[in-house]
Amino acid sequence: MTSTTGIAPDAIPPRTWRKIGMRIIPLIGVAYVASYIDRANVGYVARPMSRDLGLDGGQIGLAAGLFFIGYVLVEVPSNMMLKRFGARKWIARIMITWGAITAATAAVDSAAALYFARLLLGFAEAGLAAGILLYLTFWFPRRQRSWALSGFFLMTPVSSIIGAPLAAALITWGQGLFGIAGWRALFLVEGILTVVVSVLIFVFLPDRPRDARWLDDTQKTAIEAVLAAEAAELRAQGAPTGLVQALTSGRVWAMAAAWSAIAFGLYPLAFFLPLMIDSITEGIEGAGDVDSVLLSAIPYAAAILALLAWARFAARRTAVTATVIPMIVGATGLLLATFADNGVLFVTAVCLSVAGLMTAMPQFWRIPAIGLTGAAAASGIALINSVSNLSGFAGPYFTGSIEDATGSFTYALLAIGIIMIMGICVLLTAGRRMERLYGGRS
Repeated sequence: MTSTTGIAPDAIPPRTWRKIGMRIIPLIGVAYVASYIDRANVGYVARPMSRDLGLDGGQIGLAAGLFFIGYVLVEVPSNMMLKRFGARKWIARIMITWGAITAATAAVDSAAALYFARLLLGFAEAGLAAGILLYLTFWFPRRQRSWALSGFFLMTPVSSIIGAPLAAALITWGQGLFGIAGWRALFLVEGILTVVVSVLIFVFLPDRPRDARWLDDTQKTAIEAVLAAEAAELRAQGAPTGLVQALTSGRVWAMAAAWSAIAFGLYPLAFFLPLMIDSITEGIEGAGDVDSVLLSAIPYAAAILALLAWARFAARRTAVTATVIPMIVGATGLLLATFADNGVLFVTAVCLSVAGLMTAMPQFWRIPAIGLTGAAAASGIALINSVSNLSGFAGPYFTGSIEDATGSFTYALLAIGIIMIMGICVLLTAGRRMERLYGGRS
């Protein structure tokens, strides 16, 4: 493909794309690290917070899941606002709001107060993930998205590796440092750090290639031309370009269902993994709050290795193939975890599951970009992410309720594995049709 100015994508040297990646991915990655830690911190502090507030597993799951109601309702309008006002201002605004709410969560004194804080946090943070995914399409054409998305989603396991030791440290020493319970200190510190990151975003994040002071005029012109040519090609092929087209597209809704299956597999693990490890290691001398939190970081270290290894291989495969294979691995890990009868086997199975699920995430987001452009890309990406957050609400509540009813996480893990398999089937049908219509590689 050659752009309207005669510039082909391959004419832009790889070092230019690497330069862009090194400049913007760490910034948006830090923002996403903060968001992922903030949404998962209920899982880190579930045990001590439950003791202090008198919560059961279902209530912890409800508190974790209420966060996602705001995501479902606000994400599409948030992405339209980002497209209008620019990523720099909009992402900074999102982060300041949710940082303040996270810090205020340190003061909750009942289940109802926790529910309200989590509900507000969801409304405040809504739009960040979908906004970043849209933002990446402003910079990277199809051929560059596999590694760019992998680099960004690498921040998800990194956030867990950072979050777990941070949570363990604050649970242990928060009382001494801040004069409040360790789990309260965790909310306070993470909220303050989020506001600090928002300032970095506002100062250093350029909205588009034409706004980047670290690109010369030739590089700006070439990148903008390639992206414009790709959008024109999609319009010529009949891809949705408007808000209504995206919101009424059966293919967009099918992708929302597939992404929901991935989210349904991941979020219960993000919120309940320390408690799952507690249940497996119960009775082992010396096992406590901090040990389960630290052990929960191991699967995310495995996910980093898997993401790095898969990104290079996946770039040479169609988006659906590159997504389905790790999803199969993730579902297999979940099913194996249901049969684990000791901590080592359980953590090994969860390593397999988390590595598969997180490796599938960046490859999945190559698929919507195959057939969406303009306002349709903004609204379609937001809709897919928004609908999937119903899984973020239902998954943790479902998992906690089943554990309360049965005294075990086994049946919840089995059900989650089956939902993952259903998502794979959607990708192999609707996803393949999108590839045939608009091009197999992205």
